[in-house]
Amino acid sequence: MRNFVVGDIQGCYRALKRVLKKADFDPAADKLWAVGDLVARGPDSLSTLSFCRDLGPHFETVLGNHDLHLIAIAFGLKKPKAQDKLKPLIDSKEFSNIIDWLLTKPLAVKPAKKTLITHAGLHPKWSIKDAIALSNEVQAILQGEFAADFLKDMYGNEPDKWSSKLSTMDRHRFVVNACTRMRYLRKNMALEFDTKCHPSSAPTGLAPWFMFENPSLTDKHTLLFGHWASLLGQVPASPGCKADVRALDTGYVWGNTLSLTCLETKKTIQYHA
Repeated sequence: MRNFVVGDIQGCYRALKRVLKKADFDPAADKLWAVGDLVARGPDSLSTLSFCRDLGPHFETVLGNHDLHLIAIAFGLKKPKAQDKLKPLIDSKEFSNIIDWLLTKPLAVKPAKKTLITHAGLHPKWSIKDAIALSNEVQAILQGEFAADFLKDMYGNEPDKWSSKLSTMDRHRFVVNACTRMRYLRKNMALEFDTKCHPSSAPTGLAPWFMFENPSLTDKHTLLFGHWASLLGQVPASPGCKADVRALDTGYVWGNTLSLTCLETKKTIQYHA
């Protein structure tokens, strides 16, 4: 069995099928992992979700910001945006079942020992163990009776700094933001959400999360994330973070490539738009 991790699919079903074909992916023997943002912007979010769900135990994903927004739409808390092309999915008779399936998915997952997948990355104040534990907290809420209350209060940029003493909702909002929206941090490790450019063009005082020292990580650890298309899969070297950090959102929906990496061989396969 081989384990493949795919970057942000964003409703690009045909591209997903083609990159899997290039990799000779066997749905009966191999396993596909996704970094989140399965939906939105691309032409066929319905087929994407249906295909992934039908893989059963041979598929796992973390939730991205677009996936959480879709769940909020399903709960009647947000309205779909025309540019997200979600109408066929929302109108589908399978929509409710698909949302129930998405609600079971975590914000962070370990596909292998010392390996972590999140949509946006790992906050420097967390270990992989911390990320999994915090993800479990949010996952339990999404599967419980207070999911709607949580989704309603999930939106917002505060708090921007991590503390284990945060109140429950502030704690969980920070966890969602760090796992699904994070790109840059300020010098005090506060989250900053406005900047999306490549690090070479970043304003003074900001640095990518993976440039900060994380004492829990060694060169034996691997972090896989998506969310940051302007990186085009390239992570600048950093003396702070010793882990193997891999950016898998290579911007297919913006006319670039869809990336798929094999955990066993570390080989990356790409399908070009």
